Amino acid sequence: MKINKTVVIGSGTMGSGIAAQLCNANIPVTLLDLKTEISQKAKDKIFNSRPPLLIDKSKIENIKVGNINDDFKVIKDADWIIEAVVEKIDIKHNIYEKIFKERKSNAIVSSNTSSIPIKVLSQNLSNNEKKDFCITHFFNPVRYMGLLEIVKNENNDLEKINFLKKFCEDRLGKGAIICNDTPGFLGNRVGVYAMQVAMTEAFKMKLSIEEADAVFGRPMGIPKTGVFGLYDLIGIDLMSDVLKSFIKELPKNDDFQIVAKEIPLIKKLIETGFTGRKGKGGFYKMNKIGEKRILEAINLDTGEYSPSKKIDIKADKVNLKKLINRDDKYGKYAWSVISKIIKYASSLVPQITDKFNDIDEAMRLGFNWSKGPFEMLDEIGVKNFFDKIDNYKNNKFLEDLYKTKDENFYGERQRYTDIETLGKIKKKAIKLDKHDSAEIYRFKDFNIVEFNTKANALNYDSMDCLKKATDKPLIIINESMQFSAGVNLNYVMDFAEKKDFNSVEKFIKYFQETCKHLKYSKHPVISAPSGLTLGGGFEVVVQSNFVVSHINIVMGLVETIVGLVPAGGGCKEMLWRWSQTNEGKKDPDFAPLKLFEIIGFAKTATSPVEAEPLMLLNKHDKKVMNRNNLLKESKILLEKNKNFTPPEECKFKLSGKQVRDKMYKSLEKLYKDKKILDHGLEVGKELAYVLSGGDTDLNKELNEDNLFSLELNAFMKLIQTEKTQERIKHTLATGKPLVN
Repeated sequence: MKINKTVVIGSGTMGSGIAAQLCNANIPVTLLDLKTEISQKAKDKIFNSRPPLLIDKSKIENIKVGNINDDFKVIKDADWIIEAVVEKIDIKHNIYEKIFKERKSNAIVSSNTSSIPIKVLSQNLSNNEKKDFCITHFFNPVRYMGLLEIVKNENNDLEKINFLKKFCEDRLGKGAIICNDTPGFLGNRVGVYAMQVAMTEAFKMKLSIEEADAVFGRPMGIPKTGVFGLYDLIGIDLMSDVLKSFIKELPKNDDFQIVAKEIPLIKKLIETGFTGRKGKGGFYKMNKIGEKRILEAINLDTGEYSPSKKIDIKADKVNLKKLINRDDKYGKYAWSVISKIIKYASSLVPQITDKFNDIDEAMRLGFNWSKGPFEMLDEIGVKNFFDKIDNYKNNKFLEDLYKTKDENFYGERQRYTDIETLGKIKKKAIKLDKHDSAEIYRFKDFNIVEFNTKANALNYDSMDCLKKATDKPLIIINESMQFSAGVNLNYVMDFAEKKDFNSVEKFIKYFQETCKHLKYSKHPVISAPSGLTLGGGFEVVVQSNFVVSHINIVMGLVETIVGLVPAGGGCKEMLWRWSQTNEGKKDPDFAPLKLFEIIGFAKTATSPVEAEPLMLLNKHDKKVMNRNNLLKESKILLEKNKNFTPPEECKFKLSGKQVRDKMYKSLEKLYKDKKILDHGLEVGKELAYVLSGGDTDLNKELNEDNLFSLELNAFMKLIQTEKTQERIKHTLATGKPLVN
């Protein structure tokens, strides 16, 4: 069978997200709601969404809109009908009655419910109808969250379920995991339990919410929002409803019942409108004092707010053994939370899945954890875990593991997919080298470099690994959420604050040398970016020989935001790309002026489709919907380029002052209109000097090293200014730009 046409019923957040992802896959979809105006409003929201739900806004017409009463006939032509209406059984049952009267024979019907079992949803369906009905639980936001849970039961046509899984994997780019019909399925059952444990233990152990979030965050391989920040993000009232559903559906003796009990403070927050970010605030809230906005945090004992304190537990990297063995309250809290998560997740095997590995992958894909519960157990070590754990009676998985003491119990990763992923092959590789910042994996025919710092920021170790790994064809790829957010500014600022600018210059020169080495290596270098690919991260990509990009990227040269100019070859490479266009060949000032706007305004692309017009990616660069395919497509490129020849070095003819004067006029207008302030003007002038070629004219020829020198000189001049340092410090502290 094929899926050529689809219908989504319900145009709320999830219905809109699903429709947008079908649109991204070039699959025509009709979005229905009670009124056409509601569907149209949802379509408009999709078009204008931030972050964008669409990879390519021009494809918006793949989405048609209508209403359930007048346009339900579109069901007749649909190969897949997805119900995404409110979580009310009677409404869903009425929709299914209409769908199954109209649908064509064998069309798939699914519900996007996050909590209602199939047996309840399908109770009014005939046995034949039940074969074609399942749950497809997408995670929000649909474009960016990799997990799709396809929930089946004994009534399903397994051939059709497997077809749907493959379709969602290949066309929609999803990590599609098939699971049984149990409350919360895989992701939410463990993920929500983990959140509740982290919260209840914080109350019990008298930790502040900032302390709990500092532990139940990056040190555990969990997103930096932590538990209280995530509660605010999701909505405290929504989480309360989710917990009520679990309490109702789960057996009374399930450990979830213990952590799901209502907490008086949470009840009070909901009653007073403090439901999180969408309300007046939640565990955190913004308070305006005069002209200043101050983030405040609630005291779990008193319910009073006070200015939030930044907690540094001195654990930037995930090291669970070290974390749980700390002899302080943070170590005790970490062990209490992690051990309970491991015990609960393992108690669900084989009830909700006989593949414990799938629980880990659900947590990776649906909650952005870097390690699932069983990977946590694997890292801690079986002996270490049982030396510390108290009670695990009636937990068959742990009882069996205790008997075998098998330190290699984990086996293969990512069993839910047949794709040869990075996660699967790393265990088969030789670890050639390991630094704190990157790792080299060696295979028979190629090497892999994986960055592993916070946001994969680049430093000396990152550069060392890249240079060392070019003795074979090289793929630069990561499993983490980001490819690289750029050069490590904390590292640079450590030197700057000591006024050790010689060390800063030495580092930037080494970065330039490494990027040039990648570009002209005798073996091909492939970058496979996903997520943030900014600044220095983009400079690594743009000086690789080939690129395989995931559709979910944020890519660009953003250094001007922190008062710097790109200095790792980004200006050079982008100048070359734009100079090779038809306009660039006719007009020597075209490329510098175009780049002055793109880099000056720190323009970014949020998909490969957006990246191409900015020339951040080339038309021949490979794009993939499913992130799991990045490695596979990179290997195909290596195979095709066995007779690789390094590119010829670029030569530039730039007009110097002639084009610089044009840039200065633009800057003066921006300054006059107060769109930039004093330091913005200075940064703009330094960028103009680099892009114009410095003291040159059209009779002179510049090589790449000349451009590298211009980039370095501008960078060094700016990093020594107080105002650039203020910008960097502000951005590092708040995550937001400073305009000065």
